[in-house]
Amino acid sequence: MSYRSNTQRPLCAIVLAAGQGTRMKSRRAKVLHEIAGRPMLGHVLATAEQIGAERLMVVVGRDAEEVERQFAGRAEFVLQAEQNGTGHAVMQVLPKLGDFDGDVLVLYADTPLLLPESLAAMRRVRSETGADLVMLTSPEPLPGVVVRDENGRVQRIVELVDATPEEATIREGNTGVYLMDAGLLRDGLASLDTNNTQGELYLTGVVPYAVEQGGRVEAIQLSSADEALGVNTRAELAAAGAVVRQRKAAELMAAGVTIVDPANTYIDADVTVGRDSLIEPGCVLQGECQLGEGVHLKPHCMIESSRIEDDVVIGPSAHLRPGTHLMTGVRIGNYVEVKNSVLGPGVKADHLSYIGDAEVGEGSSFGCGSITVNYDWETKHKTVVGKGSKIGCNANLIAPVTIGDGVAVAAGSTITSDVPDDSLAVERAKQRNIEGWMERRRGQTRNASDEGTAAGAADPKSGKSNSDR
Repeated sequence: MSYRSNTQRPLCAIVLAAGQGTRMKSRRAKVLHEIAGRPMLGHVLATAEQIGAERLMVVVGRDAEEVERQFAGRAEFVLQAEQNGTGHAVMQVLPKLGDFDGDVLVLYADTPLLLPESLAAMRRVRSETGADLVMLTSPEPLPGVVVRDENGRVQRIVELVDATPEEATIREGNTGVYLMDAGLLRDGLASLDTNNTQGELYLTGVVPYAVEQGGRVEAIQLSSADEALGVNTRAELAAAGAVVRQRKAAELMAAGVTIVDPANTYIDADVTVGRDSLIEPGCVLQGECQLGEGVHLKPHCMIESSRIEDDVVIGPSAHLRPGTHLMTGVRIGNYVEVKNSVLGPGVKADHLSYIGDAEVGEGSSFGCGSITVNYDWETKHKTVVGKGSKIGCNANLIAPVTIGDGVAVAAGSTITSDVPDDSLAVERAKQRNIEGWMERRRGQTRNASDEGTAAGAADPKSGKSNSDR
């Protein structure tokens, strides 16, 4: 057997994503379920991209159209209409693979925790040792286990359902992740048969084929079984999410971010945070958030797909919804919600406000309870607030409306028309004080109470109250 091995050879990654995912008990494909903000399949594709895969080929089955829609332009797709094992799945790729002359890496969409370093090590071992096939194994048992000879050389992979009692005690698990020359893959697939309990074509059969042909098979054992975690249930989905968030927190802290309590902070995979930022417990950062340097998130803030520049203070218990952009030095206080808005440098909204679909100029401020009223039950409208304007407490800005520069909006006002620069905007009904009104009301209440008591008094002859009759 002679297949070329070189780290400079073209690399094609084949990702198997056609499974039914029945144990997820879901209305959508398993591979579209998110882990730390990314669909499961997205994690695998990102890892393959990081190690330089020139072609990405995804074998799809259930909800194939939706999977292709979400990852359109990022990979080539091949349909496995009928599932008949992992070997059968890879066979579906061969026509589209054509005469590709390079290495092939087989990955799984439901094994999303593999690190780029582990896959890069496979390429390095194949190049340095001249191995015909390199595989990844786990230090914990998996549905397939690795059988070695007396010299420790890999001989074959045995599915536990087909294992002998002795083989069933093996601890080294087969991840199913293989790297080999495209020619070996084609030859190995052609050798597969269905002589097993499941009656399926197992890709694992390529390993003994390589051995029988005199090839060299090398196995790299992962240092942590976490990388090999397969996600088939909701519980495993949660476990995978915990691993990704733990990795993300470690990455950010190593880059100079302070996270007070990583176990109680939830940061998605695609979030970026600048150095000297401080994230307190209970914060949730979802989607493609970008936080600058020196940002302070106080406890229990939720940030969704927002851009936050340097030295911004947020919270506690604030909510930034998608499309929010806070410029340098903005201060957002407790129970403030901002959505799809741009707040200029130094803007302040310290408590109990809603700012939606707004553009706010530098140095402006919002008092407690102030609101941009952006929705008319059909359309979202925009509010524009100029530089250095002061929006008083409990003010309503009814969009579409423009507040000029240097404006003061009096507390309790409802603003429906544009306000020119340097104006005071006041909109209130005239106050009326009705003297003696409370005293008269108390007197009426006492009289009504007295009448009720008399009506319910007992009849001395019958012993029953009048209200019982």
